[in-house]
Amino acid sequence: MIDLDRVRADTPGCQEQVFLDSAGSSLPPEPVLAEVVGHLRREAEVGGYRAEAERAEDLAAGYQVAADFFGCAPTDVAFTDSATRSWLLGMSAVPLAAGDRILVSQVEYGSNAIALMQRAQECGATVELVPSAEDGSISVPALTAMLDERVKLVSVVHMPTNGGLVNPAKEIIDAAHQVGAIALLDACQTAGQRRVRLDELGADLISVTGRKWLRGPRGTGLLVVNPVAAPRLRPPLVDQHSADWTGLGEWTLRQDARVHELWESSIADRLGLIAALRYAGELGIDEIQAAVVARADFLRAELSALPGVTVHDLGTERGGIVTFTVAGVDGEEVKKALVDKNITLSVGGTTGALLDMTARGLAQVVRASPHYFVSQQQLVRFVAAVAEIAA
Repeated sequence: MIDLDRVRADTPGCQEQVFLDSAGSSLPPEPVLAEVVGHLRREAEVGGYRAEAERAEDLAAGYQVAADFFGCAPTDVAFTDSATRSWLLGMSAVPLAAGDRILVSQVEYGSNAIALMQRAQECGATVELVPSAEDGSISVPALTAMLDERVKLVSVVHMPTNGGLVNPAKEIIDAAHQVGAIALLDACQTAGQRRVRLDELGADLISVTGRKWLRGPRGTGLLVVNPVAAPRLRPPLVDQHSADWTGLGEWTLRQDARVHELWESSIADRLGLIAALRYAGELGIDEIQAAVVARADFLRAELSALPGVTVHDLGTERGGIVTFTVAGVDGEEVKKALVDKNITLSVGGTTGALLDMTARGLAQVVRASPHYFVSQQQLVRFVAAVAEIAA
């Protein structure tokens, strides 16, 4: 069980504020803050190159820290500057040609969808929608029926941006592999709040952000690359970090996941992400998941009981995102009223999940995402504040 007093002491920002936006950008704990700020100060003292050299062993050890957390080898990890960068690098490395098929779900994230449609248009592939099951998750039987040898990429959103639904990732990935398709898992909203491991899910690529449930700095991310799929990938961006220049017209790509990295990065932020991974690993991902699910389930039950409040989360299995609307009150007005009470959350429109929001007739939802450091008293305070708005 997580020591609530300890994690709250490590998180000064959660003391007075009711923070319910870990699905947006969470509150980094003190060890993360110390790494980032401390390294920036060191860069100001001796310069970036020397400061980086002083932390070379810690930076190298970060690959093992990430590997332990995501159930892979250190050589399967690439550090990036965001989940978007990770996802785009992975998607763009999948070979596609005219006539190939790309499968997506109704909860596909907006940025992913735009990138897929542009790539498909450029190479003559098609982007096709997999129907949902009754609970809103990806229908594995429907997916299986659509699969053939022309399917080259299956995009799997583990948890959408607009609700607590958790898709059956393992079943989807296994189905994709039956026809040799690459399975790209978008774990932007699950890494850090629930188990996401390569050795358990078997995805070919897993994209991760640091700023959400992992509680790392903004501008950080990871791409986990399955070594089984790696030889099939064609990295779209390479430099002298990801390849060796051996002569005019000659170069040799790295043979590990770091072929997807670029030389330049924020060393302070990377050290912060490594600290965030260590912090989460010490707490235990199963304990984190249990704490997050318990808080989200409590909010769904309490909000559903309020007159005029509708909870919109789909799925049989659910995680830490709770979405709702208040009858007759615009979502941004709900957010403003809550901010006035020192309660932080976000509002999602159609942009992030156009197909799903349109299909359900939703123009926006208010999104609350409680992490393990939110106390029970704060959850009750939030529900009471929503009740006042609804009334």
